[in-house]
Amino acid sequence: MTRKYQSRTTTTTTSRHGLFRRKVHHQKRKTTLGDKIAGGLKKLKGTLTRNPAEKAAGTRRMHGTDGRGSHRY
Repeated sequence: MTRKYQSRTTTTTTSRHGLFRRKVHHQKRKTTLGDKIAGGLKKLKGTLTRNPAEKAAGTRRMHGTDGRGSHRY
């Protein structure tokens, strides 16, 4: 009896030590209900048009990491 699937070993990630080896912390702003709705519609538009960039922009808008309000001048 032969195996259908080849078994694979899993790899573990190395531990992060030090200041510069941490995951990146993205600046977030407080999202409003309008932001969540607009982001959801943008995400839906990206799904329907099969545009992953549009979907990602919608997700960023919903999460508050799209960079709105960060430019002062």
